[in-house]
Amino acid sequence: MFLVTGATGDIGQRVVRILRKRETPVRSFVRLNSRYGELEHQGSEIFIGDLVEQRDIHKACNGVQYIISAHGSGGNAIDLDYRANIELIDRAKEIGVEHFVFISVLGADRGYEDAPVFKAKREVEKYLQSSGLNYTILRPAGLASNLLPLAERFKQTGIYLLIGDRYSRTSIISTDDLAIMAVDSITNSAACNQTLAIGGPEVLQREDIPQIFSRIYQREAFILNPPLAIVDGLRSVIGLFNQESQKAFGTFRTLLNNEFFCTPAEIERLEAIYKLKLETLESFLRRN
Repeated sequence: MFLVTGATGDIGQRVVRILRKRETPVRSFVRLNSRYGELEHQGSEIFIGDLVEQRDIHKACNGVQYIISAHGSGGNAIDLDYRANIELIDRAKEIGVEHFVFISVLGADRGYEDAPVFKAKREVEKYLQSSGLNYTILRPAGLASNLLPLAERFKQTGIYLLIGDRYSRTSIISTDDLAIMAVDSITNSAACNQTLAIGGPEVLQREDIPQIFSRIYQREAFILNPPLAIVDGLRSVIGLFNQESQKAFGTFRTLLNNEFFCTPAEIERLEAIYKLKLETLESFLRRN
């Protein structure tokens, strides 16, 4: 039995779909107010709970051999990115889970002090690496599925908002490829006890993304390119009213102000480990 947290998210729902297509038993950890009907239709067992509750984590793990932690924080890095994962790891050790897959983020080990999500994920990485469990840590550079809402907006308006450096590099991974790697890490000995940088097969500049949209939707791109200072100003204003939201903005600013891409050697290693030809961003967007 697999346990998948974040099962209604972009990664989690794809992981569950792959497992059920392979007729593998899977338990989806979902919130009561989430849309989990499709997971149920696919034959997944549904566990309704809250990852901030220790007792829910303990119940969800009963009878589980494998855990894939694919949940995000929703702005609550301490409780969800950190504490929930630590509790999952501790429970996995107690019940003898055979393999734990953790979806982290590229750059978690760079020491971004102003980015709560990066800090939380790095601490979880270290805890998992020293836990004694078999593990695989996947560090995606960026998810192609995150661009789908932007693509739809571009389709309607032709406008693309690009904040900050338009030449900053990225290598965006097909979310479907990431889900395949998460599932296959369980049985792939080459991925066992590995921490892997995950990116797409091409290094893009951020300004390349609206050009890809332009080709797909056959309309000229109108790029709005305000400076990063606009985020700093907004963050300062938000901090006057809500310090937690201000901290969350730190992660957003870190993502905008730094490059997140994989080297050709890292991509070659990924394709060799998983025997997978990685999908380009344009191919993913055209399919979706």
